Amino acid sequence: MAPGPIEMARRRFLERDLVTVSEVAETMRVSNMTVYRLIKSGQLAAIRVGKSYRIREDDVERFLSEQSVKIEGS
Repeated sequence: MAPGPIEMARRRFLERDLVTVSEVAETMRVSNMTVYRLIKSGQLAAIRVGKSYRIREDDVERFLSEQSVKIEGS
């Protein structure tokens, strides 16, 4: 029997790697508070797990790529 749409969505969600606020902060070389501010402002998507947050690696990569700028040489 083929999995239904809810089961397929659940599998796609679980296949993604989740990271902690501390891991994101370390990757971005910012403080944990900066990551919390990004989450609160809606700039960085996160999932609330109990009293803590988890962030999808894809969302971190998307955020960083949106923040990058191209520097043109003279």
